Amino acid sequence: MDHSRRTFLSGAAGIASLALGAAYTAPEAHAESTGNTAPAAARDGGHAVAREPFAVRSADGVILTGEAQGDGQAPEILFIHGLRQSRLSWEKQFADPALAGFRMVRFDLRGHGDSDKLASFDAYSDADRWADDVAAVIAGARLRRPVLVGWSLGGFVVGAYLRKYGGSAVAGINLVDAVTKLSGDLLTEEAATFTRTCTSHDLAERIAATAAFLAACFHRPPPVVEMQRMLGINGMTARAVNEGFIKTQTSDLEPVFKAYAGPILLTHGVHDRLVRIAMSDRIRSIHANSRLSLFSESGHSPFYEEPIRYGQELAAFVTAANND
Repeated sequence: MDHSRRTFLSGAAGIASLALGAAYTAPEAHAESTGNTAPAAARDGGHAVAREPFAVRSADGVILTGEAQGDGQAPEILFIHGLRQSRLSWEKQFADPALAGFRMVRFDLRGHGDSDKLASFDAYSDADRWADDVAAVIAGARLRRPVLVGWSLGGFVVGAYLRKYGGSAVAGINLVDAVTKLSGDLLTEEAATFTRTCTSHDLAERIAATAAFLAACFHRPPPVVEMQRMLGINGMTARAVNEGFIKTQTSDLEPVFKAYAGPILLTHGVHDRLVRIAMSDRIRSIHANSRLSLFSESGHSPFYEEPIRYGQELAAFVTAANND
């Protein structure tokens, strides 16, 4: 790989590090028991809402851990988090009354949270493996036609899924400050710096960089308790994820999104220090049935920073996508 390619791939991986049925059934994918006898519960108007834990096996044997919530016959949303994050990134959405009428599913990406963490770089550099993970969750959670929500690296994962499996089983796509093309001019210099420091083999440097990049994900810092939880989650992510991803040969997923026939909602924080608004605007410009929604009080995480507005817009989008 030449130096220029390594440079823009490294920048893209930095943002990825910042910051998952039956319409499709993968023969390799199946649900497995999590061993939990009592599901967790969210609150909905003062009432407990059951959360159903599950685990699925992806095509290469990786076990992915997730949970579902809501009426199994309701319109579906599959949330895909960013690299070094986890399914807990979507906690505000799972507790949002505006989204209570939907079937919501979230999971930990490979190498993250409670999902398997392979040491091989190939486990994270091959876009098809990310695609297979989404297919495994769709099949294992018995989703019929979900809206896919992809935040940061999650946008790349959504594109990888469309690239391999097509979009006929997807009602719509919500890209949230998403990486859709690995290009240095669409990511910030700060993101590129985090690629180097967050993958450092010097433990002290890596820990300091992790705290710094997490702070860069927000326009205003979250409460201390929540930041502590996020730092813990970030520390659980295998370093091989970051180092493997920069070796990917799938650098441009814009043609995949252009070809997708369904609607796309593009959500982007105005104060994002990592992914430039131009990344989302490019998708808007090449996809006729798309809309860009800018969040003026948000950085890289508008679903967290402005959750009420985000939930309302996502609910409206999912409803419309399922009525088309």
